[in-house]
Amino acid sequence: MAEDFLPIKGYDHVEFYVGNAKQAAHFYDKTFGFKPIAKRGLETGCRDRSSYVMRQGKVTFVLTSAYGPDSEIARHCALHGDGVKAIALEVNDCEAAIRETKSRGATVLKPASALEDENGQVVTGEILYAGDTIFRFVERKNYRGAFAPGFAPIEATGSDAVGFTSIDHIVTNVYLGEMDYWSDWYARTMGFTNLAHFTDKDISTEYSALMSKVMENGTGKTKFPINEPADGKKKSQIEEYLDFYQGQGVQHIAMTTGNIYDTVAELRQRDIDFLRVPDTYYEYMRDRIGDVGEDWDRLQELGILVDKDDDGYLLQIFTTPVQDRPTLFFEVIQRHGSRGFGIGNFKALFVSIEQEQALRGNL
Repeated sequence: MAEDFLPIKGYDHVEFYVGNAKQAAHFYDKTFGFKPIAKRGLETGCRDRSSYVMRQGKVTFVLTSAYGPDSEIARHCALHGDGVKAIALEVNDCEAAIRETKSRGATVLKPASALEDENGQVVTGEILYAGDTIFRFVERKNYRGAFAPGFAPIEATGSDAVGFTSIDHIVTNVYLGEMDYWSDWYARTMGFTNLAHFTDKDISTEYSALMSKVMENGTGKTKFPINEPADGKKKSQIEEYLDFYQGQGVQHIAMTTGNIYDTVAELRQRDIDFLRVPDTYYEYMRDRIGDVGEDWDRLQELGILVDKDDDGYLLQIFTTPVQDRPTLFFEVIQRHGSRGFGIGNFKALFVSIEQEQALRGNL
């Protein structure tokens, strides 16, 4: 077995560029239950941007906005709306991560560099990914602070958590014909392998289709599905995203929970909207899957989807977009052995997504 030249410990954080970081932090606190733990801004000596670090379980989001219009952050928001700028991966050796990926063809945007304060040192480096999205390598084994140098800890109560424990996978939408390029890029520059491949035969309706490949790192701790549109009678959800995001980027982030019933019920109480499949889905899936020890009536009441494979089963549900542009959304997932991505749910999901597109006039 080939040596893993890019050992990844897991997802470190996801940084979003947003129009108003303070209001975004309030939203992620009050709805999704993320607790503010650190802040960067004028009070900490940062003159060009404000950032709030939000955490729940092992999921860390950084929400960043610009203080002025002449800024990469402001331009990013003007073009894309609120969206993911950086996917940060924790590594033991940032300098080695940059060196190894660069030698295999990655475009380095920021060489490995260290920041220090009284709590120690954090080393980061960045490479270019699809569109304006970047991968950031983070080495924090010598740091004891709340997040990173330049950030001050926040003593905030925050809303109650809803049960998110970790990031399961992060999905990117790319242009037609570029899925294979980016899956090859993952394999070549980062040493990832192809975990799954879905064709337009797997993911299609009467009107639209998409294709997807899932790339996974050597330890299986990070997974990145890549979607591209496929030919169909009408505009697919991927094309809608690409049109409104004005380019390629992160479509959704899947977060795990230990109790999807409680998590979804609480999110619904906090006015988070989810995609809804027809009730006939549950009749069909009961026959297809059989008894998996779950409460089918409760699943139907909450709109949670079920899929089963040789390794087990999973429960999942998808929010509607969390901003006015029909771009970024979230998935809630609970795995019971299954390593899949819910292929048995794709058709039902596509139909419900197309219904939402039709309401927006984008189908």
